[in-house]
Amino acid sequence: MDANASSRRVIAIGCVLAGVGVAAGAFGAHMLKTILEPPMLAAYDTATRYQMYHAFGMVLVGIAMRVYGDRRLAIAGWLFATGIMLFCGSLYGIALAGLKWLGPITPLGGLTFIIGWGIFGWRVWQGVSHGEKS
Repeated sequence: MDANASSRRVIAIGCVLAGVGVAAGAFGAHMLKTILEPPMLAAYDTATRYQMYHAFGMVLVGIAMRVYGDRRLAIAGWLFATGIMLFCGSLYGIALAGLKWLGPITPLGGLTFIIGWGIFGWRVWQGVSHGEKS
């Protein structure tokens, strides 16, 4: 798969996850304030914020793939998507369903976010340092 096709997928999935993040944030702000205890509402809010940050990160990765013509940047985008599922998904499960056993999954999602940002930065740095399009 070429960089353009791959970048379209990363951008499209990032946009879908951002839209879901907006809906989740609105649901939390309007429906959950009176239902959840403050610590669970805070966990839910953290999940929606990190979902949005990393959905935007996916869009940035897709754009960078086009700028640098580097389809390997997609790895960072897929790590962001995986992190959203693990980190945000576990926090949603804890906050909404009280599934405390999901707690150990949350840091694994955080780790995938960190690795994704590291790979993203490294690949972009490599593209710039090798005189590719800037």
